[in-house]
Parts: sequence; C-alpha cells; structure tokens
Amino acid sequence: MNTLQFIIFASFFNIYLCGKEEEEGVKYANKCEVCKIVSTELESKLLETGKSHDVIETGYSLDSNKKKRTKYKTSELRLVESLDNVCQRILEYNVHKERTDSTRFAKGMSQTFQTLHGLVNKGVKVELGMPYELWDKPSAEITNMKTQCETLLEDYEEDIEDWYFNYQDVSLKKFLCSDRVLKDDDDSCLKETFVPKNAKGEMKDEF
Repeated sequence: MNTLQFIIFASFFNIYLCGKEEEEGVKYANKCEVCKIVSTELESKLLETGKSHDVIETGYSLDSNKKKRTKYKTSELRLVESLDNVCQRILEYNVHKERTDSTRFAKGMSQTFQTLHGLVNKGVKVELGMPYELWDKPSAEITNMKTQCETLLEDYEEDIEDWYFNYQDVSLKKFLCSDRVLKDDDDSCLKETFVPKNAKGEMKDEF
C-alpha cells in the first residue's frame, strides 16, 4: 500500500468511525463547550484557593530575611496548583443526553441514568450493551473532553497567565474563550444556561 492509498484508507476509516459514533449517540464537545467548561472549572478552583490567607517564601537564600514573601492568593504557585487538576475535574461530569445544547455536559447523574438505575433497583433487567459496573464510568465524550482540555491549557498557557496576573476583573470565559480561543468561531454556547423543568414539564421561571 503506497502513501496515497494509506491516506485515503485512513480518511475513510476515520469517517466510518465518526459515523458509527454518531449512530451510537456519541457527540463530542466542540471547542466552545470545552473552553466554557475549562473556564468554569478554573475559576471555581481559584475561588476555592483564593480564600487562603497564607504567605509563602520564595528564593534560595539561607537568610530568611532575604527571601521574598508573597501572598499565596496572588502567587504563581496558586495558579499552577489550580491548573494542575482542572482537566481531572472534568471526569466528574456526565453527558445528559436529554439536553441538546452545551448544558448536556454537567455534574451529577443524568435524568436518563437516574431512570435506568431506578429500574435496576426495582429488579428490571436493563441491557445497554455494557456491564452494569461501567454505567457510571466516564463516557467517551467526557474522556475526549479531558484530552481537549489538556491541549487547550497547553496552547493557551501564556494567555491564562496573563489573565491571572493582570485581568481577573474580566471573566475568563470572555478573556480566554470569546476573545482568543473562539475569536473567529461561534461563542454562543457560553451564554447557554440550564433551565430546569417542573413536574409538569414546563420551564420554571428563574429570577
């Protein structure tokens, strides 16, 4: 098989795989959805660590008076530690397939799986084509989003640092997502919020 034949074969194979995934209901997060969740998780982590009043010392001098003392809240260490597990936090998400926009990625068990678990608890045999113990494992969409998260943080590391040290008065969704990652793409998903339904299936009014 020559190089051209291999490329054509690989292209058709990828199209086939994507088609199979779509048939099975697999819909990976797009760039907007990934940036939205990464921004949400990083800001959430920084909010948690920002409550610390610790002071850290930096430098290698044996004389403690010559070491630089910095508030942890404004330190580079806080940013590094916050970034360290941001993508890992994405594994806490599930795909809520009953939703169609970016809010389908959310923490907590989806309505669909709550129903299925309820049926199993009542003794009903439910076949999903996978072992029961794998039901609550991260799905292909979630593990793919974690990988996209790692790539995004690597590609936009300097922009995130710039925001952290100089522009925290601007939301990270705007600074990173709208103005950089999605500069030439659709950023409408950033404005999408989940509106829960009441028992009658009607949208609740939220003020």
